[in-house]
Amino acid sequence: MADLETGILSGRILEEDTEVTFAELCEACAVQAEAVEAMIEEGIVSPTGGSQSRWRFSRSSVVRVRTVVRMQRDLQVNLAGAALALDLLERIDQLSARLRSLEPDSQS
Repeated sequence: MADLETGILSGRILEEDTEVTFAELCEACAVQAEAVEAMIEEGIVSPTGGSQSRWRFSRSSVVRVRTVVRMQRDLQVNLAGAALALDLLERIDQLSARLRSLEPDSQS
């Protein structure tokens, strides 16, 4: 899921703590506002800020939205299925990281 493209927004590299506006998220992911709103309702991404004009999204939200867009385009997955798939992919990443931390160093 993490490649160089996921960290770029309008020619700038997104750091882990970077936040983007609602409009920037839509532009970066090439999706309509309604699609992002549906992803918010489904719990795929969660903005900070009170009103839509003050919404901010993390770098991980950009990655998640782009991943959902690819799943919908390539696999015809609905939002509920995409949300489940994202959760499972993140869990796999966590478990893989845990396994790597428990493996003895292969250099020794």
